Amino acid sequence: MSDDGPGDRDRPPMTAARYADGSVTYPPHPVGPDGSEPVAEVDLSAQEAEVVTWTTSHATPPGVREPNTLAIVEFDLDGSPVRALGQCTTDDVAVGDTVEPVYVPELRDPDAGIRERESQRWDGYRFRPVE
Repeated sequence: MSDDGPGDRDRPPMTAARYADGSVTYPPHPVGPDGSEPVAEVDLSAQEAEVVTWTTSHATPPGVREPNTLAIVEFDLDGSPVRALGQCTTDDVAVGDTVEPVYVPELRDPDAGIRERESQRWDGYRFRPVE
């Protein structure tokens, strides 16, 4: 599994939803905190975020690298905070670090689980510290 993804043309967006009240949710939901439908999409993949908290798992599911460091990060989108949970590209992260999303074609080995490869997506984003 690689931490460096393909070029931008092959990378799907890391889509969040913005609602009329200004709130943003990730992942997007059909109904926002105020009960309204989304009014816009926001691509978080071009944004930087701050690590709020993190943990390292040493007992991972089949096909997930071990150890696996996960972080909750917070994006600031024009004063609207939005949090996301994801894997990190390194085990060397700390609260307050600035990170950026990095597309990864396989977050886990699709042949290691009990589900058919075609039954779900295996790609996604990891968070890489910004230097």
